[in-house]
Amino acid sequence: MSLIHGIDWQGMGTMILRIAAILLCLVVHEVCHGLAAYKLGDPTAKMNHRLSLNPLHHLDVFGLLMMVTVGFGWAKPVPVDPRYFKKPKQGMAITSLAGPFSNFVLAYLAAIGANALAAVMTLRGETAGGFLAFQFCYLLVLLNIGLGVFNLIPFPPLDGSKVVAMFLPDRLYIRWMQLERYGMIILMAILWFGWFDGFLDGARTVLTNFMFTYSEFAFYGVLGLLG
Repeated sequence: MSLIHGIDWQGMGTMILRIAAILLCLVVHEVCHGLAAYKLGDPTAKMNHRLSLNPLHHLDVFGLLMMVTVGFGWAKPVPVDPRYFKKPKQGMAITSLAGPFSNFVLAYLAAIGANALAAVMTLRGETAGGFLAFQFCYLLVLLNIGLGVFNLIPFPPLDGSKVVAMFLPDRLYIRWMQLERYGMIILMAILWFGWFDGFLDGARTVLTNFMFTYSEFAFYGVLGLLG
């Protein structure tokens, strides 16, 4: 019994919520990459079962650990064949932007949910279930914004690099894309030394404040309905 009483159940519950939120962020991000490519004519993601909502089809273990520990991470890249696109550079840019865009949309929806739950708890009191739901929505906001911002960094292999590549001439485009072989190692070194910390934290703070400020209508709307 002493062993059971010694377990930090609250901390364990918070970690489970965090992992669940991370899985949702990563799966939505990758599925939207695949859907964008599929809509542009590339069936590669579909053939590789990457349009599935099953997290096991998308997870990169190290990227998941990064998301759990620092809030910035990644999943297995969705396979994309730009030869299917009518305009390969533009197609790659659109496909790449679909991931971060989906995270920002999910973050905003979660902010609406968090505001609505806060209103319910304000009127009817805090319950364990209500607080867990609020905490989950709040985590979704933070993690989705972190994932979206991180992937918009314009450096291979992150999504932002494909947007930069769209404006490069073919000769430079090939060299730029070749950086993907070493890009993640370079990015890990940059993150380790904290060179992006100021930008990432600042962008996350601004976007988080924006999401919650412009979703306050849900708080007052629920107050009006239930009050």
